Amino acid sequence: MAKYSVLLPTYNERVNLPIMVFLLAETFDKEDVDWEVIVIDDNSPDGTQQVAEKLRDVYGSDRIVLKPRKGKLGLGTAYVHGLKYARGDFVFIMDSDLSHHPKSIPDFIRKQRETNCDVVTGSRYIQNGGVYGWNLKRKAISVTANHLAATLLQPGISDLTGSFRLFRKPALKKLMPQVVSKGYVFQMEVITRARLNGFKIEEVPIVFVDRLFGESKLGGAEIISYAKGLLWLFFTT
Repeated sequence: MAKYSVLLPTYNERVNLPIMVFLLAETFDKEDVDWEVIVIDDNSPDGTQQVAEKLRDVYGSDRIVLKPRKGKLGLGTAYVHGLKYARGDFVFIMDSDLSHHPKSIPDFIRKQRETNCDVVTGSRYIQNGGVYGWNLKRKAISVTANHLAATLLQPGISDLTGSFRLFRKPALKKLMPQVVSKGYVFQMEVITRARLNGFKIEEVPIVFVDRLFGESKLGGAEIISYAKGLLWLFFTT
């Protein structure tokens, strides 16, 4: 039986994390597959790590694996850190703030089994995909960012900035040493390098839901970083 690891970077997610873990456990158990959730907390001041410890007590250390870090070191490096401890044959990366609903996980698993692909990426921009809870400005930024990236990088997929993905673990382990970006640019670089490495990539529709609790971590600095990262990838890949 294949095993699935979920990498969950967290920062100030004490309210969202218990809901997320409950939904993940329910989804995987319905699919009758082996699973684990690796929580990578960056020393959240709201007590997320303490909540994660309680979840480990409830679900067991074989299901909830805690690999905290000493500070806020970036999204990309959080995945690198968590991957070191993943025991699954496949690895999901997804947001811990409920923007990515675990109900889509069976679609990812089914697509991978049907196509035998290396990567399944969730897309907001194909039929039956979408976004809920964003204002017009946020939607315009996202659509523009993806259009620019698709035009410059030509990766053959519709949603480069999405962060709900399933990888064969050997594929992700090969990609990680090649990826140098941090933060939100990480998502764009990893899927671009997956294409350059010849990995087979498939898409499934997802509906992205804006976070219900807590504050969004997207700001002006992240947008500027994205633009710089896009230009860097265009000239170096």
